[in-house]
Amino acid sequence: MLIYSPLHKPLRVLVTAAAGGVGMAIVSRFLSLGAEVFACDVDVSNLVLGGEHPALKTFCADASDESSVKVIFDEVTRQLGGLDVLVNNVGIAGPTTEPEHITLQEWNESLRINLTSHFLFARAAIPLMKAQGKGLIVNISSSSAKTGLPLRLPYVVSKGAVLSLTINLARELGPSGIRVNAILPGPIRGPRIERVIAAKAQSLKVSPSDYEQSMLRYISLRTMVDPDDVAAMIEFLSSKGGQKISGQMIGVDGNTEWEE
Repeated sequence: MLIYSPLHKPLRVLVTAAAGGVGMAIVSRFLSLGAEVFACDVDVSNLVLGGEHPALKTFCADASDESSVKVIFDEVTRQLGGLDVLVNNVGIAGPTTEPEHITLQEWNESLRINLTSHFLFARAAIPLMKAQGKGLIVNISSSSAKTGLPLRLPYVVSKGAVLSLTINLARELGPSGIRVNAILPGPIRGPRIERVIAAKAQSLKVSPSDYEQSMLRYISLRTMVDPDDVAAMIEFLSSKGGQKISGQMIGVDGNTEWEE
């Protein structure tokens, strides 16, 4: 199935943190649907794969740096001529420790990468979307923004702020035909969650396998999320069936009941 923009051309999509995990799954899914995809990431080595697909453009930059974002959107405008879908996927796990042991540097870094990057990309995308009277912004938050998660304060606060960003942008941009939604994934299979589990297990003085089992018992479906589960939801939001969905906090998490 091909996805088309309002101008009846292939959908133009920008994905941040696109070189692995959920970002790569989103990029791959949109490419398979016939979209033109602009993928940016701070990791140069993983972006060299861009030359393998003619509809994939790549750019290496720090998504939380204002000047870098400007350069990215100059390239988006030059190479794609506009933008239909922005996926704000950038995020870091932040420190795993008690609140009193969190440094100001760790706090600021979590907010800069997990929240400020979303604002910078949305701010740059808005004029392009307003000019065409239509667009979709998807912010990746976390199920932890609803449940809370001990020992992960900067992460949870930054992901909670992404929800507020989403709600406010949806209200402000709706009259211009721009939809804004947040996806709240549960634990996503891959190297990142393995590192998080190891760090949390060490803090709690239990084995990683024991902590993982404890984590899964609070998920109704008793399973982690695959990266493509998130990509599939973004595909739906971009499709005809998702055109009236905006301002929503969409859980793709197996129903996370609680986290500890």
